[in-house]
Amino acid sequence: MRGSVWILGDQLLENHPALLAAEAEISRKSLRVVLVESAARARRLPYQRKKLVLLFSAMRHLALSLQERGYNVDYLRAEDMLTALQQHVSEHRPHVLFCMAASEYRGRQFQARLADRLNISVQVLPNTQFLCGRYELDSAFSGERRVVMETFYRAMRLRCGLLVEGAVDKGFSPAGGKWNFDAENRRPLPRGMPVPQRMRFEPDALTRAVMDEVRQIEQATGSVEGFDLAVTAQDAWQAFRDFLDHRLVNFGAYQDAMRADSDTLFHARISPYLNLGLLDPLAVARAAEERYHQGLAPLAAAEGFIRQVIGWREYIYWNYWCQMPGLRRMNHWQAHRLLPDFFWNANTRMNCLRHVIQHALLDGYAHHIERLVVASNFCQLAGIDPQQVTDWFTSCFIDAYEWVMLPNVLGMGLYADGGRTATKPYIASASYIQRMSDYCAACSYQPKARTGQDACPFNFLYWNFLLQRQAELSRNPRMATSLLGLRRLDLQEQQAIQQAAADFLEMLDTR
Repeated sequence: MRGSVWILGDQLLENHPALLAAEAEISRKSLRVVLVESAARARRLPYQRKKLVLLFSAMRHLALSLQERGYNVDYLRAEDMLTALQQHVSEHRPHVLFCMAASEYRGRQFQARLADRLNISVQVLPNTQFLCGRYELDSAFSGERRVVMETFYRAMRLRCGLLVEGAVDKGFSPAGGKWNFDAENRRPLPRGMPVPQRMRFEPDALTRAVMDEVRQIEQATGSVEGFDLAVTAQDAWQAFRDFLDHRLVNFGAYQDAMRADSDTLFHARISPYLNLGLLDPLAVARAAEERYHQGLAPLAAAEGFIRQVIGWREYIYWNYWCQMPGLRRMNHWQAHRLLPDFFWNANTRMNCLRHVIQHALLDGYAHHIERLVVASNFCQLAGIDPQQVTDWFTSCFIDAYEWVMLPNVLGMGLYADGGRTATKPYIASASYIQRMSDYCAACSYQPKARTGQDACPFNFLYWNFLLQRQAELSRNPRMATSLLGLRRLDLQEQQAIQQAAADFLEMLDTR
């Protein structure tokens, strides 16, 4: 019997489950592996060129690795995925096609119809890139109308046995007596504190060839110049080890900090590798846990990192599938303002927003607080259309896929799902940005002014948002402290704030 294994571009696992399943039934000499670069998929949005280089180079490096391991590999570049697979089936006549379930809704819909379109048997294996798929967490939450991230995270910790103490018969407890050290993860970066440089990788000949091709794509964002990412599992692990060795120790305390001269600070920057399958989430979580047990990292740092990987990342993926396909259309605040042009050229007076946009356009990266408290916060306060905001994030970031961006941006960042992802709207005035960054010191706006010619837009937009929606927000107990602040505003200042917001938003509409 002849068989083929289709490996999707964001499923570049070294031990791919579809490959293992195929080899259990078919001899290697009767098996072919197929990978496809789809031109139509690459044109769906104006994607970050560095992301396209990362994706295509990683795919081609995996193809070479598989060939070196003795597999027959069919690497195709076609207009669309179906055309390529039909070409493969026509040429090689497999009796069965093995693949792993796509991480995105549209991909699984495509896989569900593939057997009829190819006229062969198609076996779709469960997706193992995510721990919630391995541990069948749906059963743990059966009957619950809504699962908050903290509940999900604790279940993941217990299932994975990470940072827990005790015995099965006596019950487990969290290391250090607390499940969550988030309160210790919010320190501003001390002025002048040195930040280690992240590991960079010189592009090899194959990657340089990909860079030349991607450079010619007209509908794309950013530049291929300066590409220095890992494109193999081995190099991705080196990049992660560099984080463990040099940045994990300070990650916990300063993970919410922002600084103009560094878009990485003490972050790992491994999300692109996790999302491509070059790194395994449980392996990296256990490696961070081991650093804690060795006394090489504080518990708050190890826990904070593990929470991001097996807590938030897994919760986002799980929540995506709970809400699809309706999540794409959600718009709780009925926000319909067009995304301002400066999101595509960084031409704004707002220093914090300019830096975050520049990072996204040039390098395809900004860490989670820059995405949430600067870019998404602005868009929520300004009433920007959620789909346009999500498309911008998906276009610009190297770790962007629909399962990531819809719950993260539309749900967490914009509250467009009405609280299915986040327990409250994540909005903030300039005071938070000033406390956690050095952006405000070099900005022409005044971070303490709510009104006036040089008042920071984050201030009057924030207070205007609370004034407009205080009736609904008052029903959310997590917003009580923010709403108490309205008592400090007399009627005259409230009117001035609303006028400043109206003038600013009118300016956005006419640019």
